[in-house]
Amino acid sequence: MVSSHVSALEAKHANIEAKLREEMNRPAPDDSTIQQLKKRKLLIKEELAAI
Repeated sequence: MVSSHVSALEAKHANIEAKLREEMNRPAPDDSTIQQLKKRKLLIKEELAAI
């Protein structure tokens, strides 16, 4: 069970990372979107570290 949870969190983290790179590579990146994505990514990273 823990393994599937970790896998799901890692997949979410990778998905957010991809969205973050995509947003940062836009001609006019939205700073609030970038900030929101970074916060979500950090929360997932902290949850992974706690497991």
